[in-house]
Formats: sequence, C-alpha cells, structure tokens
Amino acid sequence: MIDDLREFEVRAWSLAGLAFCVLMMAVALVLEHVVGLEPCPLCIFQRVAVLAAAAVFLVAALHNPDGRLGAVLYGLLSLGAVGGGIAVAGRHLWLQSLPPDQVPTCGPGLDYMMEILPWQQVVSRVFTGSGECAEVSFRLLGLSLPGWTLVGFLVLALVPLGLLLAANRPRHGYHWRG
Repeated sequence: MIDDLREFEVRAWSLAGLAFCVLMMAVALVLEHVVGLEPCPLCIFQRVAVLAAAAVFLVAALHNPDGRLGAVLYGLLSLGAVGGGIAVAGRHLWLQSLPPDQVPTCGPGLDYMMEILPWQQVVSRVFTGSGECAEVSFRLLGLSLPGWTLVGFLVLALVPLGLLLAANRPRHGYHWRG
C-alpha cells in the first residue's frame, strides 16, 4: 500500500489537500453565515491556518514539481501551516477545558485589536485567550467545534506526509527497496 501511495504525484496530493481545505472553509462559513455562530479570535486563526495550507497546496498543484526538492519543500511548508492549525485548535480545546473560575476574562474583539495594536501584540493576546474562546456554543457527537477542527487538521496532515512520501518515490528506472 505504501508503494501505491508513493506513486501519487505532487499535483494529486496537493489537489486532495486543497479540496479538503475548501471543505473545511465551507463548513466554517456555513456555520457562521447560515447557522449564525460567530467565530472567536482563535477560530479566525484556525481559518488562517486552513487558508495558508490551501495556498501552499494551490501553488504546489500549479507548479507540480517533478524533483524531490519540490515535493519536500511543499510538504514541509504545508506541514508547517497544518501544524500551526493543530497548535491553535489544541490551545482552543485547552481553553474550553478550563474550569469556569480559571477562564480568562473577555477582551476586546479581534477587529478592534487589529486596528489599535501591532500584529505581534494581537497574536500574543489571542493566544493568551479570552472568555469568548472558552465558550462551547456547539457540539456534534460530543466534540466542540475546535475538536472537530483539530480532527480536520489531523486528517489534513496526511497530505503533507504524502508529499514527503512522494519525494521518496523511485526515479529514473531504479526502484526503492524499503
């Protein structure tokens, strides 16, 4: 089976990753605009991670490098974006797991912070967390939205790993024996 997966090219892995990113964003936008759930600052950062991964997958699909270097480069870049999303979703879940008396107080909204603070302070304050990020406003099968987002990022992580696997694909008539 590993040999079959190794035969996938960079474009195939990248298009699969891009499609999954589109699915994740579509779900987020439906939950926001149809269901009426407002995203908190950590939710927005998770969307940024999805969009960053989607951008890498799009460029990789358009470029479709034949060499190992390209597959490794796109694999590592997309793994960085997905890893960032995993970290943010994990932080979000941690905030939701806190007892009510340990939840940070609500701060100003992300839009307001972006207007008055340098971006480094905005990132720092968002990761410190706020009460709104600790609220669980929706559950499906026992998981909150950050839990499902974490599952999505873990599934999405298979694509960069596939890109790195594609980098080890046999080339020029010789076969890899592992």
